[in-house]
Amino acid sequence: MPTVPEEATESWRRLDRRTIYVSALVLAGVAVGAGVPTGIGIAAGNGLGVALAWVLPAAALLVLGGTAADYVRWLKTRYRVGPERAELHTGLLLVKRRSLARERIRNVDLTANPLLRIFGLVSVKIGTGEQRQGGESTLVLNPVTKTEADRLRRELLARESTVDERPGVDGTLARLDPAWIRYAPISFLVPALGLAAGGAVMQVSDWIGIQDGFVRWMIDLFRGFPLVLAILVLAGILLVVGFVGSLALFVEMWWNYHLEREPGGTLRVRRGLLTTRSISLEERRLRGVEVVEPLGVRLAGAARVDAVATGMVQRQEDDKTDNKTLLPAAPKELADHIAAVVLRERKSPTEAAQLIGHPLAARGRRLRWAIGTVVVLVAVLAVLGLLLTDVLLHLAWIAAVLGLPIAVVLAVDAYKSLGHAISGDYLVARAGTVRRATVALQREGVIGWTVKQSIFQRRAGLITLTATTAAGSGGYAVLDAAESEGLAFADEAVPELLGPFLERG
Repeated sequence: MPTVPEEATESWRRLDRRTIYVSALVLAGVAVGAGVPTGIGIAAGNGLGVALAWVLPAAALLVLGGTAADYVRWLKTRYRVGPERAELHTGLLLVKRRSLARERIRNVDLTANPLLRIFGLVSVKIGTGEQRQGGESTLVLNPVTKTEADRLRRELLARESTVDERPGVDGTLARLDPAWIRYAPISFLVPALGLAAGGAVMQVSDWIGIQDGFVRWMIDLFRGFPLVLAILVLAGILLVVGFVGSLALFVEMWWNYHLEREPGGTLRVRRGLLTTRSISLEERRLRGVEVVEPLGVRLAGAARVDAVATGMVQRQEDDKTDNKTLLPAAPKELADHIAAVVLRERKSPTEAAQLIGHPLAARGRRLRWAIGTVVVLVAVLAVLGLLLTDVLLHLAWIAAVLGLPIAVVLAVDAYKSLGHAISGDYLVARAGTVRRATVALQREGVIGWTVKQSIFQRRAGLITLTATTAAGSGGYAVLDAAESEGLAFADEAVPELLGPFLERG
């Protein structure tokens, strides 16, 4: 009997029609956001009538034109999921028809921003976990109903053959503890958020034409204050803003966090307050985990857990969130426990491994890098101070007094953090001080070794080994290991991969 073509058995489906309303609302918001400051600027010099004559037609053109374009996109977009393939048909002038073999689909991620949630819609991203240019390894359905998204996720990820036979726990593995929010403000994100907020205020004041007045108001406000005190007060305000922003960002990203293992061998992370996210990771893509301890979080006794999985070499341009994180910053004991549960091990390799330290020459290299960085910074400030202003000279001696001790402490800590070991089926490597990371990588997931030795390392008897893998960042380095010990480690971790190139005594 002839086989019935898939095209004849499966019908095409459309995206949800309400995407047009969502687009209209988004464009209206953009029109208001851009039109109000523009109108104020025009009205300041030409009157309200002239401003409205320019702004209202432009806003109407933006909303109507954009909505019409989205209607055409909805009209020309279809998808279907058959027994063998998932297909997406798009385009009016440039028609594109892409398909993914169902057996190669590895993740179905769901995202819903506040507007989509109001309409009960969800954006679905179907991927193979491969890294290709132009998003050829993903299909994006934006949007469908929540019920349809859940159906697609269950249908496309249902594979009985992927069930891991090792003992493990199904169901909820971890959920949000509100106490974890205390780790949010102790990161370098706080000053960055504060500076971003300050920059945003200046940009908005420029848009509405009051930047000069705002700057004069600030100068008048601090008139009579010593310069150093004024700088400290402004820095304090920005830090407070950054502190509040970091708390808000944590709540937005990790509200209602759940990590669960579903029957069929799929790890699923659900989280988000305004924008909800559901990220699925097939366990057979997992090649290990990385326990990450940023400096502030580490001092508070916490860490986060990232997945090392195939298909996560680099985040795509449309991925604004950290999709590889399985557990946000939480107590270190819990992080180690989750790492073990995710890997279906009794004890996490990152915790069980007895790390081998690195030679003292590695400490010397870190001290030279750290001190040299501070010396260069101080020299640049001093030269510019001599040429421009005494303020830079003061910054130079402050940088020297504060920077050198901090640099030495960080360099020594970076040296103490170095280590590597073999723990069962995993090779373990640790490095870093500002961001200390301990990776446990499946030995069978290593597809090559890169051995580097600079002229300075050669003199010190050190080498840097990089385990190449198709997962995570694509390579994990063992920095500044002793030459003979490092090569023996690589040979033992993955027998016969590096061995043929070694000269044995």
